[in-house]
Amino acid sequence: QAQQLLAHRRPQKSFFETLIRSLIILCVAIAVVLSSISICDGRWLFARGQLFGLWHFCTVGNNSVLKCVTDLSLAQVEGLSVGVIPIRSMVSFAVVVAIFGLELLMVSQVCDDANARRKWAMGSVFILVSFLLSATGVLSFSILMKDHLTFTGFTLTYWCEFIAAFLFFLNGISGLHINSLTHLRN
Repeated sequence: QAQQLLAHRRPQKSFFETLIRSLIILCVAIAVVLSSISICDGRWLFARGQLFGLWHFCTVGNNSVLKCVTDLSLAQVEGLSVGVIPIRSMVSFAVVVAIFGLELLMVSQVCDDANARRKWAMGSVFILVSFLLSATGVLSFSILMKDHLTFTGFTLTYWCEFIAAFLFFLNGISGLHINSLTHLRN
């Protein structure tokens, strides 16, 4: 009976596999935080003394004081007030999807049941969907602001969103790859 119990027991994960999965979870968590900060601040481009963002439009006045308004039509950029609405929606939804993906990744590691591999795969797919939404938002903002773009004009919060999208891609692909490697082994 003891041998039958041992035969039906699932093989233990190696230290290396556990480490890789833990690093993927950590990097996804970092990407979620970066993306959240980027969206909450939302000021992504500084050009010609003006600060363009997802939520505000700011001008630099005398004494370097920012004067911010939420009416983006005052920015005098064609399509900005309408164009940022889907961009805000995409990048915000990317964070929500990434949080659900992160939760599935963590649950698959904590609850080592028969569905753990499926939970991990679904979490990785959610992270890839987050990448698609986030990257589309970043690219759409760049296209919308094409007349004002300079490489040094992008703010730190824009680069946070860019790096978050990159991390979503790397971790989603890595998550699916480690899952397929361990499936072949088991």
